[in-house]
Amino acid sequence: MSASTVELPEQHSEKAARLLDAAGDLLIGRGAKGFTVADVAQRAHVGKGTVYLYWPTKEDLLVGLIGRAFLGLIDDLIQKVTEEPDLARPSRFCPLMLQIATSKPLVAALQRHDEDLLGVLTRHPRSVALHDALGPGAVLKAILPIWRRNGLARTDWDVADQTFALHGLIAGIAMSLIGPAPVPVSADDPLGVLGAAVTALLGPERGNQKQVRGAADEVIEFLRQGRVAALRLIDPTQPQGGTR
Repeated sequence: MSASTVELPEQHSEKAARLLDAAGDLLIGRGAKGFTVADVAQRAHVGKGTVYLYWPTKEDLLVGLIGRAFLGLIDDLIQKVTEEPDLARPSRFCPLMLQIATSKPLVAALQRHDEDLLGVLTRHPRSVALHDALGPGAVLKAILPIWRRNGLARTDWDVADQTFALHGLIAGIAMSLIGPAPVPVSADDPLGVLGAAVTALLGPERGNQKQVRGAADEVIEFLRQGRVAALRLIDPTQPQGGTR
């Protein structure tokens, strides 16, 4: 079975789905240190041993929750850009990505390195790998060249420096909204401000509709590959081959 066709336990087990819901509620409510596997089992109304049928350790269960949060982010982006290719424009994609990411509590917590909520999960190798593969920096590094090729971003700037500047812009606004000590936001529409700032940074989006469609297709393909990476990190026992 390729990584792209991995079946997650909750897809065919109501008990696994209940356990994930219970663990997610406990993680958000108490933090990673505030509950045990027994607490998860009790909340899901199953025996403690049932948890271990699906996840060998509490760590595996919690990393799986973070992975599924990233899957949700990717799936939402794929759906939105597929339905409306114009969302692949930098001025629209960046606010969309931030809006969806901040709506996923575990993605937001990992982004701000929230050790009170996630505990050692902030430094867990698989959590770090998820962030490195699918965090804003990785996404922008992959997508900025797509925008440049399709006339949606200026090309008279070193791409590495341009990526760094764009990441800094998005990270700064993200931390003002979801950081450990969010700053007062004076703008009525922070995401609208982000879209305008992206255009100021990357220049006019001169690409025609064919180029926008081409960019959308490439962005979706990158996101699909990111989905494969997330599945591998959720279940590292799966084969490392797969569609690319």
